[in-house]
Amino acid sequence: MASQSNPRQLARGIYLLGNRYFNLYLIQGARQSALVEVGVSAVVDAVIAQLEARGVAPDYLILTHPHTDHFTGLEGLLARYPAARLVAAAGARAFAAHPKAAPKMVAEDRFMRARLAEMGWQPGRPSVAAIQFPDAFQRVTAPTEIDLGGLTLRCLPVRGHSPGSLAVHVPERKMLMTSDALGFRYLNGEFCPLFFTGYRDYLADLDRLAALKPTLLGPAHQGPLESGAAAAAFAAARQAATSLYRRIINHPNGEDSLVDALYEEFYREAFTLYTEANIRGCMQLLVRRALEAHGDEP
Repeated sequence: MASQSNPRQLARGIYLLGNRYFNLYLIQGARQSALVEVGVSAVVDAVIAQLEARGVAPDYLILTHPHTDHFTGLEGLLARYPAARLVAAAGARAFAAHPKAAPKMVAEDRFMRARLAEMGWQPGRPSVAAIQFPDAFQRVTAPTEIDLGGLTLRCLPVRGHSPGSLAVHVPERKMLMTSDALGFRYLNGEFCPLFFTGYRDYLADLDRLAALKPTLLGPAHQGPLESGAAAAAFAAARQAATSLYRRIINHPNGEDSLVDALYEEFYREAFTLYTEANIRGCMQLLVRRALEAHGDEP
């Protein structure tokens, strides 16, 4: 598990940063380095200390997608490493800058800071006051390779979870950083599916990423998985998604009762780092996307 003792070496040139709840990955090649994931504002100071413990100023910051828990650490990291090049998928900036999204992200970041403190992690700086996305960044529209010197970052656009999403593959180490593409994993290995932008796309993402056969899997939460646990995670994530889909399309009562049931079932453990309104909204999205996919079936 990730802990406050990070950085922890996972493989040659690959280190786990952050904490148990928000996992960031340092990929250190012979010439350059990259930080995959940027976390939330509350963990930025700890991440900077972890980078400095390695004597590293990252050359690249990889934004996996523009949800609050993967975005609000960006401001602090760019302030500390202004020469770092931001890499993000097409659609990420538009989503983060949407007038309805920005105030919710600010409020969510504030809530997560308070919850981290309650759960035993000492936050650093105050939460963000506004959402800022730099004008200058490397926009990824297709699979893109970044050569760090002996280690390659393959930035892979994915579609099922969020607009502007990336997974990151390091083929030399059989390492795959999936962010939330597999859903949210609980400590017992169960998954809450997160097909917020499309159920069919989400399954296609799972299959495409599983075909890479990683032996080191780096989700954004609850720590990395190695060897057989990585393959098992893909199978468990797919099973969770298809089971939830069938449950939704076969639900005999109204959508509201189903949203309530899903919220009661999934709002536990580290999911309580997020506001109740956020998770309830997530459950509404899952119901909507499943019903849309069902309506598209021939």
